[in-house]
Amino acid sequence: MIYSKLSTRLFSHGVTVVGPPLSHTTRRRATNTFSIGGASWSSSYLSYSFVRPLRHLSWCRVKAAGDTRNATTQRPADVGAAIVVGAIFSGVIILATSQSAFADAPSPDEKLIRLHEIHDHNRRADAFWVYRGNRVYDITDWVPNHPGGEKQDVYDILEQYFIGTIDPRDLVDGQAPADQVDDPFKSDPLRDKELIVHSTRPFNAETAATDLQTFITPTSRFYKRHHLWVPQVDEETFTLTVELPDGEEKVYSVADLRKRFKEHTITATMQCSGNRRSHMTEGSSPTNGIQWGVGAISNASWTGVRMLDVLEDAGFNVTTLPEDVNHVHFLGAEAYGASVPLQKVMDRFGDVMIVYAMNGKPLSRDHGYPLRALVPGTVAARSVKWLNRIILSEEESSSQWQQRDYKCFGPNEGSKPDWESAVAIQETPVQSAITDVQKVTTNRLKDSSLARVYGLEEESIILRGYAFSGAGRSIVRVDISPDNGKTWQQAQIEDAKEQGQRSWSWRLWSLAVPTRLLSGNVCVKATDDGYNTQPESFTPYYNFRGNLANSWHRVPTSEVLSAAAVPK
Repeated sequence: MIYSKLSTRLFSHGVTVVGPPLSHTTRRRATNTFSIGGASWSSSYLSYSFVRPLRHLSWCRVKAAGDTRNATTQRPADVGAAIVVGAIFSGVIILATSQSAFADAPSPDEKLIRLHEIHDHNRRADAFWVYRGNRVYDITDWVPNHPGGEKQDVYDILEQYFIGTIDPRDLVDGQAPADQVDDPFKSDPLRDKELIVHSTRPFNAETAATDLQTFITPTSRFYKRHHLWVPQVDEETFTLTVELPDGEEKVYSVADLRKRFKEHTITATMQCSGNRRSHMTEGSSPTNGIQWGVGAISNASWTGVRMLDVLEDAGFNVTTLPEDVNHVHFLGAEAYGASVPLQKVMDRFGDVMIVYAMNGKPLSRDHGYPLRALVPGTVAARSVKWLNRIILSEEESSSQWQQRDYKCFGPNEGSKPDWESAVAIQETPVQSAITDVQKVTTNRLKDSSLARVYGLEEESIILRGYAFSGAGRSIVRVDISPDNGKTWQQAQIEDAKEQGQRSWSWRLWSLAVPTRLLSGNVCVKATDDGYNTQPESFTPYYNFRGNLANSWHRVPTSEVLSAAAVPK
């Protein structure tokens, strides 16, 4: 994790890391590993935990070409920006710009270094160079020794590794010229305008409440969760590699998977670990992460092949499991990595799949085209999109997202916890939410279809919502309180056309409540078949990351009545 710490600190202090094309290497029991300057680094350095603070900035990437002869005729990518921050990723440079003073002019005695020299140097040398503004640093010795402490002054430390300045011929107003930058998000797909967008770079958006009221969520309105940009891949050339414990590999094309294995279809709900995070912030204390509402969850039909069948075909003995294999790693084409326990994949009733279709059509780019892992009943962060490698390993994934992101801590542990002390989130707890309110007034009791369906005899509101629990546990009861928990009624749980070995999908519910009973907050809580019930409040299990926020969903009566008054 050394490079992860280094990149985080350089990234947040305006440092550009200029790197070579990265060659993927496989290492037994490792996550996504790259060769940089003769050394091996985990791809986990590019974590959303430090991309997130920069998501509103302008992202660019330096082209591989080093020709800057016409640089002086070009305008900067952002004339109001001078600090360039970045990290190496898949053979490109990622840049973000922010407001700052322009770089100082170089001293006559300082060595002048061309931009293409930095790029060429890092492509072929064991040493590693970065730059901030117009100053260049050789951080070769710093990388393996940097402790990543929060109190060190990064600028002072960098100055110890100063080797020269960028040749002014390559700068325009102290910045890399516009003809050397390109936007890595420019090829992202178009998105449905009905989504509730939280960030555009990377794109993260939740499903609107109106689209949470059908058993199957339309693909275009299924919530979107990205840590980086959407990679461009071609199904004809895309391959999935399975790496066995002994290092042997077997490669499959998408066509291989379709032709050689039995096709399966299941319905399954995907839920972000941060769903309802904003409610934990409002109900307890500030949390770190996207402030999702109730819509970081959706349900779909998924079609593909059982991962168990593919692993067996690749040569893994699925009946006599080796003692040195405990985890299955999933790696995506954009370098995202995660893992799940081996027993989840080996469970013939667990429905872990390699998916190529969603809601009856090929996966969309946003949802992993052409292949993704699907681990139903488990937090969506483990269902890796653009799946191009599966590794059978003794150790859990060492990726940033497995080790330092999707975890929970005690309410007293603050924002700098001992990450190694907490286990990575896998199965998700029971959850429910109110997604729709309609009102039937007294003067419509005779002519309203809702009044007839629900047998209403007085002015009432109709509440609707979803309930879901992880690990394939089914929802057995949904309780509604119109008066902040003083009294309760049971909602009607709708029948669902689920497919799969277990209950992997949410259940929709509804209930009519007389308006005269409303007082304080309208609350909902669900119970699953293990008799797990949602907790009353967030405070006892508050965690600074805001993960697994599943307390009663409370909606103030005033908001309920206001929502009910809006024409549907």
